[in-house]
Amino acid sequence: MDEEFDAKLGDITGLYISAIERHQVGEHTISIDEMTGIQATERREKDLPVRPGKVERREFEYIRHGSHCLIASFDVATGQIIEPSCGDSRTEEDFVQHIRRVIESDPDAPKWHLIMDCLNTHQSESLVVLVALCKQNLAHWFSTNRPTVCEILYKT
Repeated sequence: MDEEFDAKLGDITGLYISAIERHQVGEHTISIDEMTGIQATERREKDLPVRPGKVERREFEYIRHGSHCLIASFDVATGQIIEPSCGDSRTEEDFVQHIRRVIESDPDAPKWHLIMDCLNTHQSESLVVLVALCKQNLAHWFSTNRPTVCEILYKT
C-alpha cells in the first residue's frame, strides 16, 4: 500500500481542478494515456444501404491489418486531443517523439503539466533528456509509488 497515496491523489486532482485557470495564463494541463492492441480491420464487403422495410446491413467478415497503439494527449481545459500518435509500436522513442510533438504544438506556452501513469517508457532516460533540453517548464506528475521520478522530471 502506498502511504503517500492521498497526497499524490490530492496533487493530481488539484491539477485537474485548476486546469482552466492555468489555461487562461497560457499553461497546458495534459492527461496522457495509451491504448494498445487496437485492431486495424476492414470490412470484406460494403454495407448495404437502408431500403424500404429493411435496415442497413453490415458484413460481419473482415480483413485484418494487424494491431496498432494510440498515444493520446488530452488537454484537460479545452477537451481537445493534441497531436495523437498511432503506430505499430509503443517504444520509448515513440513516446518521446509524441511528447516532443505535443510541446512543439505551442512553443510559447510557459509551462506544461503532463499527467501520466508509471509505464516504463514514461520514466525513460531519453524523456529526462527531452525535459532537460526543453525551453518551457515541464511539470510531470506520476501516479506511481516512486516519488523520486517526479523530482527528476520536474524542471523549473
